[in-house]
Amino acid sequence: MKLKLGTMISSYSSNIKTASRPSNFPSSIRSVASSSSFVQQPPKSPNIISLKPPSSHGNSVSFQRRNLCIVSASKPDASYLQGGESFFRSALASMEAVYLSRNPTAKAVLELVQSARNDQICYDHIAFRTFGVNGHGIDSIASFFLDYGYTQREELRFPAKKLKALWFSPPNIPHPDDGSGFSGPLPRVFISELLVDQMSQQTQEIIRKYTEISGSGNKHAALASALGSLTWEKPLHSEFQQLARESEYAAWTLVNGYAVNHVTISVHQLQSHLNNIKSLNEFIEKSGFRLNSEGGFLKVSPDGLLLQSSTVADSIPFCFSDDVTESVPCSYIEFAERLVLLQYKDLPDSEVKEFHRRDGFEVGNADKIFESTSKEQLTRRAA
Repeated sequence: MKLKLGTMISSYSSNIKTASRPSNFPSSIRSVASSSSFVQQPPKSPNIISLKPPSSHGNSVSFQRRNLCIVSASKPDASYLQGGESFFRSALASMEAVYLSRNPTAKAVLELVQSARNDQICYDHIAFRTFGVNGHGIDSIASFFLDYGYTQREELRFPAKKLKALWFSPPNIPHPDDGSGFSGPLPRVFISELLVDQMSQQTQEIIRKYTEISGSGNKHAALASALGSLTWEKPLHSEFQQLARESEYAAWTLVNGYAVNHVTISVHQLQSHLNNIKSLNEFIEKSGFRLNSEGGFLKVSPDGLLLQSSTVADSIPFCFSDDVTESVPCSYIEFAERLVLLQYKDLPDSEVKEFHRRDGFEVGNADKIFESTSKEQLTRRAA
């Protein structure tokens, strides 16, 4: 499956180099990950995040304190993306291209799952991380999606991690029957932010330093994600270490910025034998990849209707501003199966639509999924 890059970056000429695969990358998969690209590679920009050591907020977002997201049993509304759909999908494809170029595990998994039955891949959701300070939080990336017809839904809180998140439902628009990835049904969007005011003074100063350097970069968060560029300068290695000691989420965001944190395969929409998450998890592990083990390999919501799992994040070499190079966590790929709501359990399979299934997100599941980029999981992956 191949997706077009957005025209928004077509004026640049060179390509981002694909991240070096880790030495423990499964040999049986190397040929897949090095084969023809899942999508075209995005071009460089002046502040591109290094893969190898180099020689308006628009619509405002209101927050409501809630612990769990609702389960939606209603049919989607008849709203439509108000123009610019081609541009919007191209922008998403560009974000995906950067994500795949940096994360060989995600690229290989997508190709393997697709090859099981020449399957179409539908995305359940796409996720981003942000700093909740100086306008660089959820609103900075959410405004792009709100402008193109998305609707704000529920808030989730993660007190131990000092995070909050919002998710956004997509407009219900027609899509090609053979559409795959971002050419198919539009995904949900999950955006989290670090509650910077709750961090130590030293950590706050570092984060505020770089968001202030960014200037108006928060207004161009979607563009930064599509270009694979930080909106602030590369940090000092010591600053990254300080953030990592206090919040691995903060350290990840400092070096990855608005890059896609993960995309999620909609498992129940697969047409192959992999269309239940237990079978898919077995397939992923047998193919040589490690799943996030935090809270168990399979994360299940209390109602039993939302099942999630994820791989462990890939790592890439990052050259800090003081010329120190260190491997830092990048992104991962998630899997989600949404089961049919109880009131629709007697519907024939052929009549079941997405709105008949469990909607929203779950704090307990998401809390464990966040750990996919943790040092503990990355170390376990390398073992």
